[in-house]
Amino acid sequence: MTLSCADRPGITARVTGFLFEHGGNVLEAQQFNDRTSDAFFMRIEFDPGEASRERLREGFAKIASDHAMEWKLALRDRPRRVLLMVSKFDHCLADLLYRWRIGELPMDPVAIVSNHPREAITHTMIDGVPFHHLPLTRDTKAEQEAQVRAIAEQTDAELVVLARYMQVLSDDQARHFAGRCINIHHSFLPGSKGAKPYHQAHARGVKMIGATAHYVTADLDEGPIIHQDVEAISHADTPDELVRKGREIESRVLAEAVRLHLEDRVLLNGQRTVVFRG
Repeated sequence: MTLSCADRPGITARVTGFLFEHGGNVLEAQQFNDRTSDAFFMRIEFDPGEASRERLREGFAKIASDHAMEWKLALRDRPRRVLLMVSKFDHCLADLLYRWRIGELPMDPVAIVSNHPREAITHTMIDGVPFHHLPLTRDTKAEQEAQVRAIAEQTDAELVVLARYMQVLSDDQARHFAGRCINIHHSFLPGSKGAKPYHQAHARGVKMIGATAHYVTADLDEGPIIHQDVEAISHADTPDELVRKGREIESRVLAEAVRLHLEDRVLLNGQRTVVFRG
């Protein structure tokens, strides 16, 4: 169970008391009181015992209403249906699929969408996952994005991951997938824009590289941040070595952000996020 609402005394007691009264056993509980916005956030993993989801959902509705909560009740071990999008740089895609195949990520990849043909993807991890080549030009952007929405609806995709999908989503598309679309990019922005950012960073003598995974919004690369990481580099690193290290850090940052989302550990807090790690 995840929930958020205005902060006030007694919320934790009411939630845990409700679970106890219905035979639930709390396995993990985390909460956060945001003093800057007077908001309360909570995530609880619990064994429901003999109580059904329907009974819990119906019974908790009164508490949720009393506190004007935004809340969610979900099965912890149910794989979420994920739509993956990629262009030519496929390292993040390969990493996500590998982690899925070994059981590390609780997801069900229902489709892969690319603006490049299947032949542009060099690895074999995508075998067995439906692949959709949707070419994109300035004149066909609206039509192509409509096709993406149609695929998401047909597959009941719960999450869209831009695994180095090198196209900017329109404002309408970003709004359509609000809160359920994750992007990854290098952390040189806004200093190094456009092509070959790692080469730009090398030319400027950057000593730290990193990556940022965030939810997509209409504000380009400015959505609520889920996860970030950095790695020190030195004057001895060539541009190619920076690119190699960049691939590694982008892959692991995106994978962690996806894991956190799939496990319902990320709650939106305005333009920020509350992340209950585990």
